[in-house]
Amino acid sequence: MLAGQPVVILRDNVDRIGGNEAQRSNIMAAKAIAEAVRTTLGPRGMDKMMVSQSGGDVVITNDGATILHEMAVEHPAAKLVIEVAETQDNEVGDGTTTASIFIGNLMEQAETLLTRKIHPTVIANGYRLGMQKAMEIIDEQVITANGDDRETLIKVAGTAVTGKSIEGVKDKITNIVVDAVLAVAQKDEDGKFTVDEDDVQIKTMVGDHMEDAEMLEGFLLDKTRVQHSMPKHLEGAKIAMLSQPLEVTKTQVKSKIKITTAEQMEAFSEQETETLRGLAAEIVASGANTVFCGKGIADAVQYYLAKENVIAIQDIPDSDMKKLARAVGATIVNKPEDLSEDVLGEAGLIEEMKDITITKITNCKNPQIVSILLKGTSQVFIDELERAVYDAARVVMDAMEDGEFLVGGAAIDTELMIKIGEFAATQEGRTQLAIEAFARMFEIIPFTLAENSGYDPIDKLVALKTAHANGNNHAGLNVFTGEVVDMYAEGVIEPARVKRQAIMSASETAALIIRVDDMMISKNASQMGM
Repeated sequence: MLAGQPVVILRDNVDRIGGNEAQRSNIMAAKAIAEAVRTTLGPRGMDKMMVSQSGGDVVITNDGATILHEMAVEHPAAKLVIEVAETQDNEVGDGTTTASIFIGNLMEQAETLLTRKIHPTVIANGYRLGMQKAMEIIDEQVITANGDDRETLIKVAGTAVTGKSIEGVKDKITNIVVDAVLAVAQKDEDGKFTVDEDDVQIKTMVGDHMEDAEMLEGFLLDKTRVQHSMPKHLEGAKIAMLSQPLEVTKTQVKSKIKITTAEQMEAFSEQETETLRGLAAEIVASGANTVFCGKGIADAVQYYLAKENVIAIQDIPDSDMKKLARAVGATIVNKPEDLSEDVLGEAGLIEEMKDITITKITNCKNPQIVSILLKGTSQVFIDELERAVYDAARVVMDAMEDGEFLVGGAAIDTELMIKIGEFAATQEGRTQLAIEAFARMFEIIPFTLAENSGYDPIDKLVALKTAHANGNNHAGLNVFTGEVVDMYAEGVIEPARVKRQAIMSASETAALIIRVDDMMISKNASQMGM
């Protein structure tokens, strides 16, 4: 109030939440998201079923990124957690559930510290110091191996897919994934590997058993020829790639053609047909016997191409066009008149696969493209299978590029928990309490693994701490037997990049959220009931 008059700072459509209420709201949102995916962690984690009310689509998965992506959340802190999970998936391909659980647990620890009157800035600083110490410990615990050590890569892929629907054919799929990544990996002069994830293509089909999955050296296209009179099988393909439609295009300005006689109509029709025939003739004249078009192909052009035994495929998505152009060494052009010998691509064989809408392009000019064809009995199952193979392929790529691994089964988490707890004791002031809270974050992984597997989490946590205190830093929980065993000997390893990314993302996001003490939320007209 100023001189008896109210001072309006915020508009009517802005809600303001401040102080402790804002902090509590953010903490509850982060914890809720973490709890939603926590039961999916580990080889014996549960699945989630998500149903779209609008379309009735059903998704059944235990993939953290997919679950969070399908969730329709409104709270800004919850959206931040989901963004972290999606970034984790984009950067390293795995560890999304771990990152989400870490954030939820850090926020829970922060809640306890706030009730003890620890300032949010002190908590954020303690989390930052804890994260730095965690990176140092990981560097000490990391296991190095040659990037192309196939046996190690098989273990990495196996760890990624264990507990997913793919487990029934785990051995076959992991071998296919590793072979696919090895086939496209590039080695530089320093002996370092680089892998482009676009070079490994994953395609699916419904109908056969998942044991019939296969790897093909080449490109699989989810399209087939536009006319059945075109060849199904073509060797020595010369490929033209066009981004614009092969049809008579409309004028840029509004115009009308007035036809008053039958002769004019016939002449107009003949002119249009001649134009379309000319498009087909230019393609044939360039030396191409295969056409991949990103847009539609007019019926007349299809007819003339078929007469010349040219394979034509239309409406190819831009992403597939770019990958395919790289595979066959072609340049995508706009119009047939731009075609010449130097822009055509080459492939040894183009073949339409039996009983499936897929065209196989093999013996490509650039052989650095491989395709994994997955098969299954239903679309829901196939989708989950594809997600599992994607995760496995990404972690194998990470492993090849870095050559650095960590032991799974909560072994590294227990080691981090103990070592960071010891580091906290060397710090002064209230920061020590925040670092101790950061160390307790790692308890959630062995605790959740035990709980999801039907064992007493407290007993297993104590057993793990005892094993690590006795110097067995590879001790982890075998979720199938309930025993604490050497997980390195069991072959349970993961790329160090996955754990590093999860810890850094969770720590930085939690420190960011905990410092928020005011939220101003703008509402639109529909939310205000207008």
